[in-house]
Amino acid sequence: MDLNDVRYETWEDLKKYCWHVASVVGILSAKIFGQTDPATTDYAQKLGLAFQLTNIIRDVGDDARRGRVYLPVRELEEYGVDPVDIFDLKHTEQFEALMAFQTRRAYSLYKEAMQALPEADRRAQRPGLLMAAIYHALLQEIEADKWDVMNQRISLTPIRKLWLAWKTWVSGGRGLIKRLSR
Repeated sequence: MDLNDVRYETWEDLKKYCWHVASVVGILSAKIFGQTDPATTDYAQKLGLAFQLTNIIRDVGDDARRGRVYLPVRELEEYGVDPVDIFDLKHTEQFEALMAFQTRRAYSLYKEAMQALPEADRRAQRPGLLMAAIYHALLQEIEADKWDVMNQRISLTPIRKLWLAWKTWVSGGRGLIKRLSR
């Protein structure tokens, strides 16, 4: 899908792309981690969408430098963001409003994923929960930096990732699931 013109008209179009590049990986990973409940597939699919949308938000500037804009065309129009401004790496109020919308969507996907994870598979799915803790914290960091993604790649330090992973592993993901399910 990345070999052709990278433009997605609607969220549904972008969601299809995200499913192919991330949700499928999540579904396969959930099975490898030891999925026993079929409902875990919904968790993995939604978590994959959340991860990929977080990547898209983080990489707007990098993608623009490669001639790509993954954000849906209709949503760019709705928020008054000209794709040329993205290619020119302009950070405007309209861009921030669009990114706030995308961030809320990603948070919603994390919430839906956590709510979909059956109790029976929580222990087996801890590797995915570790990633969820890290990706969710990354999304919070991007939001705290007011989506300053045009000229920098926002990331977490290795020690912070390690801390989040350790904390999630030790708790079995219970705190994360509870916090993100609200």
